[in-house]
Amino acid sequence: MTTVGVSANRLEILQIAKAVAEEKSIDQRIVIEAMQEAIEKAAKAKYGQEHDIRAKIDPATGEQTLWRVQTVVAEENFEDEAKQLRLAEAKKIDPTLVVGSELKEELPPFDFGRVAAQTAKQVITQKVRDAERERQYNEYKDRVGEVINGIVKRVEYGHVIVDLGRAEGIIRRNDGIPRENFQPNDRVRAYLYKVSRELKGPQIFLSRAAPDFMRKLFAQEVPEVYEGVIQIKACARDPGSRAKIGVISNDSSIDPVGACVGMRGARVQAVVGELSGEKIDIIPWNYDAATFIVNALQPAEVSKVVLDEDERRVEVVVADDQFPLAIGRRGQNVRLASQLTGWQIDLITESADSERYQKEFQERTALFMKALDADETLAQLLASEGFESVEEIAFVAPEDFITIEGFDKDVAEELQQRARDFLDQLAAENDAKRRELGVEDDVMELEGMTPSFAVKLGEQGVKSVEDVAGLVPDDITGYREPGPDGKPVWVEGILKKSEMRKDDAQMFIMKARVIAGWIEQEAVDALLAQQAGDEEAPELTEEERALLALGELGNNNDDDDEEALAEELGIDLADLQTEGGDEEAVPEQ
Repeated sequence: MTTVGVSANRLEILQIAKAVAEEKSIDQRIVIEAMQEAIEKAAKAKYGQEHDIRAKIDPATGEQTLWRVQTVVAEENFEDEAKQLRLAEAKKIDPTLVVGSELKEELPPFDFGRVAAQTAKQVITQKVRDAERERQYNEYKDRVGEVINGIVKRVEYGHVIVDLGRAEGIIRRNDGIPRENFQPNDRVRAYLYKVSRELKGPQIFLSRAAPDFMRKLFAQEVPEVYEGVIQIKACARDPGSRAKIGVISNDSSIDPVGACVGMRGARVQAVVGELSGEKIDIIPWNYDAATFIVNALQPAEVSKVVLDEDERRVEVVVADDQFPLAIGRRGQNVRLASQLTGWQIDLITESADSERYQKEFQERTALFMKALDADETLAQLLASEGFESVEEIAFVAPEDFITIEGFDKDVAEELQQRARDFLDQLAAENDAKRRELGVEDDVMELEGMTPSFAVKLGEQGVKSVEDVAGLVPDDITGYREPGPDGKPVWVEGILKKSEMRKDDAQMFIMKARVIAGWIEQEAVDALLAQQAGDEEAPELTEEERALLALGELGNNNDDDDEEALAEELGIDLADLQTEGGDEEAVPEQ
């Protein structure tokens, strides 16, 4: 009877371990190890915590074994009587034992009391829970960037808890599509964008509002996107309302917009349906920033584009009747276009642009009349020919004047002499004012310093080389900062906007620091080398060269000429067909 009872108990232990492992989707060995740890803890509670007690459960038979282990040590190293045994005493028990050997003493089985059983249960539960959390983390951490299907389990305060089968994910309120309501047991698709370790288990964060979710949906619906023939280069969303995506084809024979739209709009409508009716504008992406910005503002028609590459801002001029269309409802169209292109877009109407131009024209006319002692007609003629300052008139090549109708060499020389006289007079006035403000003569020795610049420095309290060295580029050029309404506003620097580039301002300050003894000349040389490297024209990328080859080869029907052209460009046609460019032919993450 006793043997049968023991066998049944052993079999029961293995069955329990197997059932728990299958339920939690973890390895059975982990459950058995948790049981061993629970037995060890209960045994220490019975025999004493000071002992080194080890338990073993045979995974094949379920047989349980319990030992007290003592380590053999030399006499001089003996410290713990419970866990260590002197070599001399060990030799009496077993002559083969040496220093470092372990002596195992088998302990009799014992009954678990109520407290011991509760403790064992807690140990096993915690161990299994930790293993389950580790399994969930390892399973989903490599799936970041995938679209995952699940079933809505519950909705808590706007957060949707999704049952993923072997784990739970969460779509937080700001990661969901506005006005989209889920009920328990609804099926849902979402983008896995983050898996993080937490004390209570891994947190799996899902999103239906992320731009990458739309990218993945197009990759599922459009085979050309999945294969990498068409790339989604940029994506901007106002979740649940409207979105814009920029697409480009690596194959000149495939229209990227038409491929994404599909026959009668079937492909794009499948994506729209998944996103609760979110309208999608599919924009042809272009390497030229101005062209891409014009495309991104569709359906509005653009009249003129002026780029400021230093600040990545662009001024877009549209017709008066196109202005509301370009802005969009609550600024949605221009906001999405700005996110799509990565440029800050400033919209202005043609009438406002014309008024601004007329104002600037009148100011230049008045300046030329005063500086050159000329009549209004002559001043307007100079302004209309593109002259913006007296400096340009004073130092421009005489041949540029002669090309103006009604001007000859004598008139050109006279105008330039008057301009130089005016500048000399202005410089003398500014130099006197500079001295009056207390700006030191050493400041005038700085490269790029002018009397007017020195006056502006003096007005801001910058009077010595050390004061100049203590500036930062933004102090000179100006900068943008968030305004009261959160929108960026321009803060004027010592000079007006665009009077000096930020790189030039940085170099100006660095040279002042060298003179002041703050830094060595090597720092300036290193900065000059860096700026020279940044200004070098970038070579064509492999993708651009491939596109060029495709365009050339598409117009060439002779196979021999195709191979010759490809060889000249250094492109392998076989690689080009499989890769389609310099990036791998897989959807962009």
